[in-house]
This record gives sequence, structure tokens and C-alpha cells, in this order.
Amino acid sequence: MQSNQAPGYESGAIPMSRLLIWWKTIRPATLWAGAAPVMVGAALAARAEIEWTTTTTLTLFMSLIGAILIQIGCNLVNDYSDFEKGTDDETRLGPARAAAQGWLSAQELKRGAAMSLLLAALCGVYLTWVGGWPILALGLTSLLCAVAYTAGPLPLAYVGLGDLFVLLFFGLGAVGGTTWLLCGHSVSPEAWSAGGAVGALATAILVVNNLRDREGDARHSKRTLVVRFGATFARWEYTALVAGALLTSPALALSLGSWGWLAPLLITPLALKRIHQVWTLDGAALNPLLGATAQLELLYCILLSGGLLLESGIR
Repeated sequence: MQSNQAPGYESGAIPMSRLLIWWKTIRPATLWAGAAPVMVGAALAARAEIEWTTTTTLTLFMSLIGAILIQIGCNLVNDYSDFEKGTDDETRLGPARAAAQGWLSAQELKRGAAMSLLLAALCGVYLTWVGGWPILALGLTSLLCAVAYTAGPLPLAYVGLGDLFVLLFFGLGAVGGTTWLLCGHSVSPEAWSAGGAVGALATAILVVNNLRDREGDARHSKRTLVVRFGATFARWEYTALVAGALLTSPALALSLGSWGWLAPLLITPLALKRIHQVWTLDGAALNPLLGATAQLELLYCILLSGGLLLESGIR
């Protein structure tokens, strides 16, 4: 349903500039979900003592920009598609969306999404030249799923596959792909484990979103895992994802004899607080937990990357 609110206004108060509208629309708080896994992949590559050259630096930069652009494109497609399907109506509990508020037209969102994904594809051309067909396959699949997440005849988010998509592409694919590019076409077992942990935390962000929106999603036939299996399932899923990410660190530290993997355990008190919140909050009260879980993922990635680099530097 189209809002009666004038374009460029929020809550009918102060007009927003076009730049601010687009900034809010790309959802800057979510962009870490694209950038953080690349950071971890780069730390793992540095730990492997690769030779840093101009080409290596450019490859890392293009990986980072490409990941962020795919995240932006996915966000814009999501804004457009959920509006077209009527999911973002006046009962929405989450932050305001551009199409529903009338800040941007559907066509503007489509053009913005197309531009973001086209620029991501251009980054992918260079990365394919460096990484070969596995990167081509990963890039094309990522672009396809960024659109198919909420758009197309069988949107992933509407059939309960959104969680798997995030785990695969914002965890395993992003960390593994970055490591493959920087380490001369190889990915270590610990890189896959780290990718799984990062992906678990990224998926936890989605779980909070879907837990908050479960009633509206059910009304609009958006069959997320929360809609399918209920709120208690979602809370246990969140708990398992966060706990699993934390437990990955000591498991790898013990198996590899490397203390650098233990650094993420510093966020344990914060993680326990987030788990407590997901069990005690509901509805719009979950909105702050979205950003807080994204912060948890970012801190995990910073600590893991820092721990591994510090240990490598001391050796």
C-alpha cells in the first residue's frame, strides 16, 4: 500500500535530501555482512604468508567492493519486491522502507538495483580473470540469488530458503572465495570453518528480522522458517547460530594449536546478552537487536582477523 506521506519526508517532519534517502535505502548497517567475511578471508591469506603485490591488493579491494555492491543490490531488490508484493504495508514493524514510504519510486529502486549489480558484475570480471571458473560460478550464483532472494517466480525468502542463502553466500562463499583469490586457488579447511562461523552470525541477523515480521509475513504468504516452524524454533535457531560461531573458535584453536583463533571469545558476554534478548523481546522491540547482532558479527570478524594476524606477527 502506498503511503500518503510526501516523498522525501519521514514522519511528516523534516524533508530528506535525495542523498540521505538513498543512504537510508541501501541500509548501511547491513553492509558489514558483505564486508566482514572478506576481512576474515584476507586475514587467513595473510596468515598463509602470501606475497602481497599490487595485484593482490587490487584483488582484495575488488572483492570488498563487489561484496558490498551485491549486498546493496540485494537490499534494493528486497525493498522493491516486498513493496510490489504488499509485504511492506502499514502494519510493518521494522524500519521504514523507501518504496512503501514513497521516498523512491519502484522504477528508481529497480534502476538502483540494476546499477549496483552491474558494478558488482564488473568487479567479478576482474576477479574471474584472477580466480578462474570457480569465482565465475560463485559470482554468477551470487548475482542471481541477490535478485531471486525476494524477486522472481520463486523468491528464496518466500519459500524458507533465505537462511541457507545467507549462510552460503555471506559466510562460506565470501570467506572461501576471498581466500581462493588471495592464496593462489586454494582454500584451507580452517577457512571453510571460519566461513561457516561468519555465515552463522550473518544468518542470525536474518532470524531476528524474520522473528519480528512473522505475523505480517504469514499474512502475505512469505513462508520463512519462522512462519513455518514458529517463534520458539526461531529463538533456538538464533541461539544455535550464535553459540555455534563462538564454539568454532576454541575447536579450531585446539585442533590447530593456534591461540589466535581464541580472540572472538572476548565477545562471549555480549553474545550471551543477545541470546537473552532474543528470548525476551518480541515485535518492534526486536529492532535494536537487528543492529546489535550485526555489530556482534562485525566484532567477531575484527577479533578473529586481529587475533590471527597478531599471532602470525609474533611468530
